[in-house]
Amino acid sequence: MPPARAATTSRPHSDTDLRHRPGSRAFRRSNLALFAAGVATFVLLYSTQGLLPVLSASLDLTPGQASWTASAATLGLALGLLPASALSDRYGRTAVMTASMIAASALALALPLAPGLGSLVALRVLQGAALAGLPATAMAYLAEEIHPSALASAMGLYVAGNSIGGMGGRLVSGWAAAAWGWRWGLAASAVMALLAALAFRLLIPAARHFRPAPVDARALARTVSGHLRNPLLLRLYALGALFMAVFGAVYNTVGYRLIAAPFHLPESVAASIFVVYLVGTASSASAGRLTARLGRRGTLYVAIAVTTAGLLVSLADSLACALLGLVLITAGFFAGHATASSSVGRTATEGRAQASALYLIAYYLGNSLGGTLGADAYHATGWDGAAAVGLAAMALAGGVTLYATRQAVIARQKYGKADFPPSRLTA
Repeated sequence: MPPARAATTSRPHSDTDLRHRPGSRAFRRSNLALFAAGVATFVLLYSTQGLLPVLSASLDLTPGQASWTASAATLGLALGLLPASALSDRYGRTAVMTASMIAASALALALPLAPGLGSLVALRVLQGAALAGLPATAMAYLAEEIHPSALASAMGLYVAGNSIGGMGGRLVSGWAAAAWGWRWGLAASAVMALLAALAFRLLIPAARHFRPAPVDARALARTVSGHLRNPLLLRLYALGALFMAVFGAVYNTVGYRLIAAPFHLPESVAASIFVVYLVGTASSASAGRLTARLGRRGTLYVAIAVTTAGLLVSLADSLACALLGLVLITAGFFAGHATASSSVGRTATEGRAQASALYLIAYYLGNSLGGTLGADAYHATGWDGAAAVGLAAMALAGGVTLYATRQAVIARQKYGKADFPPSRLTA
């Protein structure tokens, strides 16, 4: 029969790796499921950032007080990353991701019912901690279930889901809040996230390559402490935190600036500014090409320079300059983040999952700190104050990168270029 002939004449794969390959139904389902998971996670994580001005007006809050509704979620996520990664090693990637989205979505439904700022912030901390199961686990799931030849494209689609979710959460909540109030803004985000979470649960194939491991708290502590004693990793963690501090300071306050003098934009139009977030998708992709030409430290210098230029351009009282500045800030941030985060895996010779989790902890703590400081500075001195927080963070990032360059030169002189450990060139 023809099927039998085809089976006997086809050349078998020399690769015995049974993970999902491009073209298979399981590969497509895995990709779409993780894309939906990324959308759900970042819709919820940034759902309040697009409605901060509405929250301030409705609850009589300063920008600094309102910003806590955004900072609280990233703080909770940072605190939950290491425990979530340990639980996924014990109970499985899909189980932790599913539980994470169910818990975070349930909390999202409770947010519109919060009576005031205190309860809203408390719920957001819990929601951020619940969401930690996704970023702590998704990359491990893809590495275990997707064939190495397609891993880069699968991770790229997951990151695209993050970008679309981050933008969509801000836009949907901001538009709905401008029309009907902040409670309806949060409800709209909850519905969007629930649909994405449902798509994830229906699409995700059963894990075939996960092997449970006992949670060894002592081993985890040893690995984490080893990473925290590594000066190269510490510099990368600092860079992630500093870039994210700029992003938090800018995006927590740009809505306030656009609805105030001299621009006086309607709240619905000001909420649409988060479309600029798409610039980050392009700059993240171009960071890899730039690194191939300039090296990692060279790319970091470019990212710092572009972000700084954006902050300075944004100081002008011109809508065109404000928008151009935001584009440059966003592009520089994403390029810096992509370069620093990718360097973590090259620098850590063991315990890469924990090294990446520590980077994300620093990254989200930077968001919480920068967002709150930037909002307080905006309340005190206007946009100049928020931009000053960002400029200070970029000055520190420049200092960290200059120090890394000096250490690399000293090491080359000591070891010689041929013998210099390649992993140390990344930091």
